Formats: sequence, C-alpha cells, structure tokens
Amino acid sequence: MMLTGKTVVLGVTGSIAAYKTAYLASALKKQHCDVHVIMTKNACEFITPLTFETLTGNKCLTDTFDRDFQFDVTHISIAKKADLIMIAPASANVIAKLAGGIADDMLTTTVLASKAIKLVSPAMNTNMYQSPITQDNLQKLRHYGFEIIHPATGLLACNDVGEGKMPEPAVLFEYILKHLALKKDLAGKKVLVTAGPTQEAIDPVRFITNHSTGKMGYALAKACMLRGAQVTLITGRTALEPPMFVEVMPITSSKEMYDAVCAKIQTADLVFKAAAVSDYTPSVTYENKVKKKDEDLSIPLTRTEDILKHLGSIKKKGQILCGFSMETENMLENSQAKLIKKNVDMIVANNLKVAGAGFGTDTNIVTIITKDGFEEFPIMSKFDTANEIVDAALRLYKESME
Repeated sequence: MMLTGKTVVLGVTGSIAAYKTAYLASALKKQHCDVHVIMTKNACEFITPLTFETLTGNKCLTDTFDRDFQFDVTHISIAKKADLIMIAPASANVIAKLAGGIADDMLTTTVLASKAIKLVSPAMNTNMYQSPITQDNLQKLRHYGFEIIHPATGLLACNDVGEGKMPEPAVLFEYILKHLALKKDLAGKKVLVTAGPTQEAIDPVRFITNHSTGKMGYALAKACMLRGAQVTLITGRTALEPPMFVEVMPITSSKEMYDAVCAKIQTADLVFKAAAVSDYTPSVTYENKVKKKDEDLSIPLTRTEDILKHLGSIKKKGQILCGFSMETENMLENSQAKLIKKNVDMIVANNLKVAGAGFGTDTNIVTIITKDGFEEFPIMSKFDTANEIVDAALRLYKESME
C-alpha cells in the first residue's frame, strides 16, 4: 500500500462538491493512509461529519474549541502530524481567508500552523472563480507554496457551464499519490519511456502491428513520475489512460517513434525502451484500399530503423539505456546477445510462453540482465516490476557518476 504510514488532512468547505470528498477519503483509507477531516461550519450543511468519521475511523474536526477530545492543542497536533493537507472543495471564502492570513476556524488555523504540503482544489461558480479577486488570492497562495489544482469545466450546480467544478476524486487522489506515494530518488532526473505498439500502414484501412498493450511502459512512466522524475512518454496507440503529470507524445508508426525518440534523447538521464516497435514496414503504402482478389497477395516489407541500436550508438556518458526483450525460446542467451550488440546498459527480458508474463497481462515475470550478470524476479504486478526495473537502472546511473 503506497500510503501506509502517511497522514493526510482533508479540509472540506461549503460547496455542493463536498460529497465527492467522501469518495476521496475512502480511496485514501484503502491505501492504509491515516486520514483526518476538518470541516467548516458551512460544509456541515452539505455533508455530515459522521460520514467522514465512518469512512476514516477518526473524529471529524469542526470546532476549534471542542472540549470532547484527548487534551492537546488539536489544530497544532494535527498540523504537525500531517504529511499533506488538501482543501477540497475550497470555497472562494476560505481561499480569501488563507490568502489574507486569517485563522478564525479549525481549518484555517490548522493550515496556517502546518509545514505540510498544501493543495487547494477550488470549487465555485464560474464568475466567482474567474473574478480578479479570487485569481489574485490564488496567486498569493501559489506564492506562499500552495499547489492549486485547476478546476474542471462543465455544468455547475447553479446550471452555469464553465470553469469551477471540483475534479473527480480519482484525479485528486493522483495529486496526493504524486507527492506521497514513493521516495523522490529521481528528483531532478529526466526520463524517457517508450510504450505500446507501432502500426505500419498497408493502405488507409489495414496495417501491420503486434499485441502490445503498453501496460509495462505506462507502469514505468508512472513509477518514474511518482519517484520525482520529469517524464516523457512516447506511446503508440493503446486503450490505456496515460499517467497524469507526464509529457505524452502520441505516435503511430515506427518512423514517428524514431523521430520522437531522437528529438528527446539528448536530454534524458534514463531511457526505458519498452515499446514493441515493428521490425518491418510495407515497402509501399497504397493511397487507396487494396481490393480483394481471388489470388493470393504478397506484401513486400522493408526493415525499419533499429531504434534501440541507434540509441546505443549515440549514448552519452552517464546516460542509462534500458532495452526490453520478449522471447519465446532461449530467452537468456538471446537477451544477453542483444545487450552487447546494441550497446545498452540493461535488458529486461521475459518469455511470452510463461504464464503471467507477456502481452496484455497485469503481471510480469522478468529477468534483468546487465554486463555483470542477471537477476530473476518472481511474478509481480507490472507496477511493482516497474519499480524493480527503475531500482536497477538507478543503481547503474549512480555507478556511472562515481
């Protein structure tokens, strides 16, 4: 569980969006997070404190002068304990008070007394949100180190359409994970990840591709982001939602993948080439659909650019290049040969015929190969596998810096 041992304080203010925060509290609790909720007086008109107490197992704080607690200065003790404070929904009123340093209730006193990471998710009428006063207050909060989560656009409770909706709980949850889920041992590093299949067009209707779903590459991109890296994800077409907080460069063909990788490679510290790139492409792409005939049809193929080999030939000092090898036989021997031939630092190998590995699964069984040997890993989720791969790459990076 990524939030075990972490304490999150959720501040809830007077907005109809307050009900969404109950889903967020539940999601945090499922990750074994210690969740404390502080509600303003107006928030209690929209949702009851009992709801949050049932979900979190902690007393919901609403009154600075509540006498029904173990004796300590509650807003100070919670402020010290918190790893992160998220105010969601954040009304224009509370945003204004915090920007002005006003501490006149349990929420504002706790926030001002805390050195924790602070996130604010505004939720209000479009005109209130776009008001120069509110925008100035939000800018003040940014100046003081608050992170402002941009509201969603859509139909509001007042029937206006525009900015002002609080994002869905799943989105807010990702903001919290970004800050707290993993140690930030990749802070300051630039990471390039490729993922998914390429598609090589035969005509406007048909193409050559493979079974890659992109799951391994997407897991790597998310793991690196959560560990503090600046991540670029170059991805073929998949059914996956890209991880938040990464730069996404969508491509279709192997040529587009090659061009995108070459444009980003020089600034990358770590490179994970997890994409399944087509080895061959049709020699001719027909402008119109090729019509069905009675006889057989042959399609001449041309070798595509070997992206991994090219990257190995231009690899700069200190840059770690990780390739992937999916085999159906002689996995270790073939992958070790690939490591040397393509001048890469490590190869992540798996066998398509082993249950739990290969395309389309949520798990993987990999062997990480370097010039010093290899290490086999048991079946794990692709996210856990991604972190093992990143650990290995980071060790090589540190060794290269010595």
